[in-house]
Amino acid sequence: MSRQRLVDWGYAAGWRLVPKLPDAFVTTAFAVGADIAAKRNRGGVARLRRNLARVVPQAGPVELEDLTRRAMRSYARYWQEAFCLPSMSADDVRERVDFTGIEYLDAALEEGNGAVIALPHTGNWDVAGVWLVAHSGSFTTVAERLRPESLYERFVAYRESLGFEVIPADGSVSFRTLLRRLRENKVVCLVGDRDINGSGVPVTFFGEKATFPMGPARLALSTGAALLPAGCWFTERGWAMRVHPRIRVSSREEVPAATQAIADVFAGDIAAHPTDWHMLQPFWLADRAAAEDGTAAADGAERSATSAGGSEVGADERSAS
Repeated sequence: MSRQRLVDWGYAAGWRLVPKLPDAFVTTAFAVGADIAAKRNRGGVARLRRNLARVVPQAGPVELEDLTRRAMRSYARYWQEAFCLPSMSADDVRERVDFTGIEYLDAALEEGNGAVIALPHTGNWDVAGVWLVAHSGSFTTVAERLRPESLYERFVAYRESLGFEVIPADGSVSFRTLLRRLRENKVVCLVGDRDINGSGVPVTFFGEKATFPMGPARLALSTGAALLPAGCWFTERGWAMRVHPRIRVSSREEVPAATQAIADVFAGDIAAHPTDWHMLQPFWLADRAAAEDGTAAADGAERSATSAGGSEVGADERSAS
């Protein structure tokens, strides 16, 4: 049996079984699993540790070990909640969300050109989406094509059950769909901190070079939509999301600066909540270059887990604008 098929069955079992188990047992099991993974420090966990070392450069070995353990617990919490969210009361979920900055989104929709919300891989963006659906109606997001196809379909069905519109990341086709939604004065949400295809905009992030997808800025430029960076993180009673003020982008020449502004906002939120940043891949250019040799096959299955929160719309969509 292929590894991809095993991953697919694992997620299927998670959505089927986890909601039926006692909450205390599930919470303990996911926490123990996270601790074991952090202790082993292999694969994505080792990459997470290196990423956290850049985010918290003053951390010594003991503190970095603790940060990694807490970050893996945060990541495990995300998956525990993902498996349970479809069976949870939407009203109860929304009541536990601390949402600030919503006035920036409301102002954008009042203008009538839609809004592009760019988020990093932090906290639980699905919960933020549940809150957003109740506030301003369904929004559109993009999903990376996972393998096998049945796994991709599971994630699409999961998010559609929460009220999201999910379209596949198919280059210019998906970009044109997003343009239509914004011209209908709708909301588009994109995960914007991971440049999957490596053709994004160079930015400085925590003092080192990385690349971010240019899709959010280009969508805002092409439609006049408000470009709104946002952050998500966990709280003791639930979740928090903050929408930040609009980033202006009025010409092609301003796209790199707007993307850097997104990176700066993300860095501020991640620095305040480092253990809720779920980045288990090589992220900075120096690390990505070092990881290119011999890691592509292993990363394929891992991406099905760590990239399932959403997909970026990047530079390949230029022809659609």
